[in-house]
Amino acid sequence: MKKPPFVQSFRYAAQGICAALREERNMRFHVCAAFYVYLFSLFYDFTRTEYCLITIMVGGVIALELVNSSLERAVERPVPERYMTAGAVKDMAAGAVLVFSIASAICGVVLFFDVAAFGRMWRFFLQWPLAAFVLVISFVLAYRFIFHKKGE
Repeated sequence: MKKPPFVQSFRYAAQGICAALREERNMRFHVCAAFYVYLFSLFYDFTRTEYCLITIMVGGVIALELVNSSLERAVERPVPERYMTAGAVKDMAAGAVLVFSIASAICGVVLFFDVAAFGRMWRFFLQWPLAAFVLVISFVLAYRFIFHKKGE
């Protein structure tokens, strides 16, 4: 079997990411969460190292979600004698996402729990009510994006 050209492999990867965004609710949730993490990070004085850590956490969760989704599809319709194994594979992959997500959330709390930054955010949104309105609208749009049903 002929291997695809180097550039074509990026196209296949992008198609996989798009399929996951289209078909996997948890993937859409993680992408929206990442958007808000980076948005709210603007109110902090993070170092390059801290931004690298945030990016590793975000990328790790999204990458594991892609692996989890692909494994779920790979073992979707097991033959009866492999049913228990398929269930265990799916549960373990979901567990990997959960473990990394919890670790990332703990790191996020450590990085983002800063009373001074909360004050900066509060003052910003009081000073710019239109920005607060846009933020609320973005939450509504994110909710719709995450929980939209197939075919809509």
